[in-house]
Amino acid sequence: MRKWLYLAGAIGTEVTGTMALRATVEHPAWIALTVAGELTAFVLLGLALRERLPLGVAYGIWGAVGVALTAVLGTVLFGEVLSATAVAGIGLIIGGVVLVETGSRDAGEAAP
Repeated sequence: MRKWLYLAGAIGTEVTGTMALRATVEHPAWIALTVAGELTAFVLLGLALRERLPLGVAYGIWGAVGVALTAVLGTVLFGEVLSATAVAGIGLIIGGVVLVETGSRDAGEAAP
């Protein structure tokens, strides 16, 4: 359970750092939150890996959820356009991560 909490924290802090990075376009002071968010995200991701979360699964979920949240928050906070094609692409990314997770479980069960 702890590994999933670490991963959720890594996703949240990485998305926060990315949103702050976008905010630096208008207010450079946001760079401090960008650096803190990204550093914290990597520490938490490392802790999730230390808890035996498989690298492919952790990175896939981190990336997919991060892309989806960043796209949605970019629309909400900064008025960026999120087209139907972009939404479909996000869906494909998330579907791919589900397949990687499923394949990871299957491979773990098949291991001697």
